[in-house]
Amino acid sequence: MREMDFLERILERKRREVARLQENRAFVPLPKWKGSSERKTFLDALTTGPGPRIIAEVKRASPSKGPLNTGLEPVRQAKLYQEGGARAVSVLTDENFQGSLEDLKEVVSSVDLPVLRKDFIIHPLQLEETRQAGASAVLLIAALLPFGELMDMVERSLEMGLEPLVEVHTGEELDVALDTPARVMGINSRNLRTFHVDLAVVENLAPRVPPDRVVVAESGISSRKDVERLMAVGVEAFLVGEALVRAGDPGAKLRELMGRG
Repeated sequence: MREMDFLERILERKRREVARLQENRAFVPLPKWKGSSERKTFLDALTTGPGPRIIAEVKRASPSKGPLNTGLEPVRQAKLYQEGGARAVSVLTDENFQGSLEDLKEVVSSVDLPVLRKDFIIHPLQLEETRQAGASAVLLIAALLPFGELMDMVERSLEMGLEPLVEVHTGEELDVALDTPARVMGINSRNLRTFHVDLAVVENLAPRVPPDRVVVAESGISSRKDVERLMAVGVEAFLVGEALVRAGDPGAKLRELMGRG
C-alpha cells in the first residue's frame, strides 16, 4: 500500500476535526454581516494603494521546513507587520504549523488590518468558526475540494462576509477556481504534495487570470528580487511568511520587500 501524501493525511485529520466540531458545536446563529468601519475589507486592502501589497503571515513552523520561529508571539508579530506597512495579516491556525484558533482571535483583536485565516478548510462549520473568530478572509484550497463543494464554500463565505482566497497550483485548478465567484486567486508556487517550490508556477498562471480578479502570489518569496520578478507578470499582491517570521526585524524585511528599505 502506498504511503499517503501530505494532502491526504491533512484531509483525514480535518475530517476528524470537523466531526468533533459537529459533536461539540458551541456556535450561535450569526447575524447578517454588515462589515466593520474600523478596518478595510480584505479585497480593498489588496486592490487600493501602490503595490506591492503584502499579506504578512504569522506562523511558528511548517510541515516542510519544521520550526521557523517557535518563540513567535502572534500579537507582537502582527503589530510589527502593521507598523511595517503590511496590507493584511495571515494567521496559520493548523497544528502542523503550531497554530491555533486562539492565535487568530488574538491577532484580530490587536490590529486594524484585515486578517486571513489560513488552514485546511473543508466544511461550512469551519467557515462559521472562522467568521465568529473575527477573520475578514478565509483560505480555500482548490486541491482539497471537488468543484461542487468548492463552489458551495465560496458562496457561503461571501454570504458570511468572509472573502475567500481560493488557492491553486495548476492550470486545471485555476480553471476550476475561475468558475466560482471568488474574487481573489492565490497562486501557490509550492506543490502541497511534494513541497517543491517554483516561482515559474506564478509566472505561468498569473497572466491567465482576468483583470476583474486579484492574484496573490504565495510561497517562495524571500527577497525584493522575487517580488520584482513576479510584478513583471502583473502580480501586485504577495503572501509572505517564512522570510518574515525568520527575520530579526520583520518591519525592515517588509520594507525591503516593498522596495522601501
